[in-house]
Amino acid sequence: MTFNPHTAEDRQAMLDATGGKTVRELFDAIPEAHRFPDLDLPPRLSEQQAHRRLSQLSARNRDGMSSPSFLGAGSYTHYVPAAVQQLVFRGEFYTAYTPYQPEVAQGTLQVIYEYQTMIAALTGMEVSNASLYDGATALAEGALLTVSTRRGKNKVVVSEAIHPYYRQVLDTYVTGIGVEVVTIPLESGKLTTDLGAIDQHLDDSLACVIVGYPNFYGSIEDVKAVTDKVHEAGGMVLVSTYPTALGLLKPPGELGADVVTAEGQPLGTGQNYGGPVVGLLATRQSLVRQMPGRLAGMTTDSEGKRGYVLALQTREQHIRREKATSNICTNQGLMALAATTYLATMGPSGLRQVAEICYQNAHYLASELEKTGRFEVVNQVPFFNEFTVRSDVDPAELNARLSEAGIIGGLDLARVNGDLSGHILLSATETVGKNDIDEFVRIAATA
Repeated sequence: MTFNPHTAEDRQAMLDATGGKTVRELFDAIPEAHRFPDLDLPPRLSEQQAHRRLSQLSARNRDGMSSPSFLGAGSYTHYVPAAVQQLVFRGEFYTAYTPYQPEVAQGTLQVIYEYQTMIAALTGMEVSNASLYDGATALAEGALLTVSTRRGKNKVVVSEAIHPYYRQVLDTYVTGIGVEVVTIPLESGKLTTDLGAIDQHLDDSLACVIVGYPNFYGSIEDVKAVTDKVHEAGGMVLVSTYPTALGLLKPPGELGADVVTAEGQPLGTGQNYGGPVVGLLATRQSLVRQMPGRLAGMTTDSEGKRGYVLALQTREQHIRREKATSNICTNQGLMALAATTYLATMGPSGLRQVAEICYQNAHYLASELEKTGRFEVVNQVPFFNEFTVRSDVDPAELNARLSEAGIIGGLDLARVNGDLSGHILLSATETVGKNDIDEFVRIAATA
C-alpha cells in the first residue's frame, strides 16, 4: 500500500500554475546525469516486514547498557533510574513547548525552576539558566557571555586539554565577531594545562580563561591556581566540568569559577547514539543579565499561592533581536526534565555514591592494567573516572579484540591528537563491575 498525498487533479493544477506539461519537465533544470539517480533501493516491504528488518538492523548496534563500555570522551554510560523515563514520557511534558503563557504551563515552569536550583547547587554557583543544546554550545555561550560582559575585552584563552570538539564549536561561534581565541598548550610531558603559558595572555584584552575539571584526558586541573592568577589580572575563568564528578569533587564555584558549563548527558539522559543531550551553564549573580536563554522564577499570585514565571527572557524570541544575548531557540526542556528527575531521585548521597563507584572502578582498572607491564597511566595528577594510558598495544587492534568479546573499548587518542599515537583514553562508570574490568585486563594483556 502506497501513500500519495497528491491526486491527479492536484498535480494538474500545479502544472497549470507553472506552465508545464508533465511533472518530468519540472526537473529539466537539473543536469541529466544527476536528474534521476539510481538509489539502489531494496524491494518494497510491508509495514510488518519493514518492522522486522529494522529490528534486525538495530540489533547489530552495541550500546553501553547491553555491553560493558570503557568509552567516555564526553558521552558516558550511566544507569538511568526507571522514574526518569516514566516522567519524561508523560504527555504533559513530552508534547509541551516553550512556556509562553505561565497560567497554562505551571508544571513546565516548575521543572525549569527546580532544574536551575539543582544545577546551581551542584556547581556551587549562584544562578543557572534553563539549559542549552549540549556541553560544547554551553561552553561557547559561556565564553561569549564573558566577552559581552567586559567591554573592550575580546580575548578568550582556552586550554588544549578542553575537549577538541568543544574547541571546534567555540571557533565556529566566534567566527566573524571579532573575538580572538588563543589555545594554551599542555604542560610538557603531562596531560594538564601549562599554567605558566597563561601569564603572557593576562593583559587588558583578556575576557576569560577556559579550563577543564576534569579535563578531556581525565586529569583534575588545579582550578584554584588558575582562578587566583586570572582574577588578579582582571579576567574571568570558565570551568568546563563533568557533573557526575561533582558528586565527589569540590564544586567549581568554591574554587573561584565565574562561569561553569558542562554536558548534562550523564544526568539521566541516555547516550542515544549522540543525542539529544543538554548543556549546563551556571554563573555568578553579577552575570545574570548576560546569560543566554531564559530564567524561570518563583513568585506568588494574587491569592498568595506559589506560582512560576519566566523571570528573565533574553533570547531573541522574547525581546528585540538586537538586544538578545543569543539565538538559542530551545531550552532542551525534556532533557532538563530528565536531569531534574535524575538529581531528585538520586539526591546528594546517591550522586556521591555513584561518583565513588566510578572513581573506584576507574582506579582499579588503571591499577590492573599497569600490573600487566604493557600499560602506563600517563596522568600525573589525580583523575576521576577517566584516564589516559600509553601502551605498546595498538589501540585499534585492542579495540577490535575487545569488540569480539562483546566489550566496548576506549578512544584511540591519535584520532584527535596526532602527538598521542599509542595512547588510549579509558573511562569506567558504575555500569561496569569487577568481572567486566578483569575481562578487559585479561584481553588487553594478551592483545
